[in-house]
Amino acid sequence: MDTLSNEAQNLSTARQYLGALERMEEAGVIARFFHTDLVQEEFPNRLVPNGARRDLNAVLEGVESGRRIMKSQRYEVLNALAAGEQVILEVDWSGELSTSLGEQFPAGFQFHARFAVFLEFQDGKIIAQRNYDCYDPW
Repeated sequence: MDTLSNEAQNLSTARQYLGALERMEEAGVIARFFHTDLVQEEFPNRLVPNGARRDLNAVLEGVESGRRIMKSQRYEVLNALAAGEQVILEVDWSGELSTSLGEQFPAGFQFHARFAVFLEFQDGKIIAQRNYDCYDPW
């Protein structure tokens, strides 16, 4: 596969991945986007002040946790760039809680964030993901 078609395929896969997250698909469905050696890094932000580093199992557990606590979520890709085996997305995200997460975040609370995500691909699957999330004040 030439570089241009490979980049286009990776970009398409990245968009499909966000679509599956938006539809709150089950972890088993989301897993098809990931390489078995996936490493996801979430850099420090308002919800995860110390950041996090997760393997495939932890990411899939997070998918299921999100399905339990979120009523809905929306991912709008504002900018996208594919270069070689990397895709970079600028995303506007919003999500509504279906359940309370303490007094600060009652059921129905709406989060909003802009974020950049860097996805690295190997064999057509995401092997590395780095998130830089910027949440609106609450």
